[in-house]
Amino acid sequence: MSQIWPNEPHGQELENLTQLFKALGDPSRMKILFQICATEACVSDVAGRLDMSESAVSHHLHVLRMNGLVRRRRSGKTILYILADDHVRSIIVQGCQHVKELPHH
Repeated sequence: MSQIWPNEPHGQELENLTQLFKALGDPSRMKILFQICATEACVSDVAGRLDMSESAVSHHLHVLRMNGLVRRRRSGKTILYILADDHVRSIIVQGCQHVKELPHH
């Protein structure tokens, strides 16, 4: 697959890119992303499925949202979270494919 390589980011763009990968670099946040990749979920649902506290899930979702990886919407009193867009899904899919191709040590 041939892709055009982007121009090297500088300044705030470089900082934003670095923060994006930092946000993805936490195992708990990655597990949360997998929980909301196909369907919306609220904090309590994600917390229950991952056996995490609601406060921890809420904190991680905040970090993910601040980095543009998830979006939220209100449904009555409930806040529902889902992946922000197909770019996020693509990053995760590409990452999964990449680690599956790594030589096993």
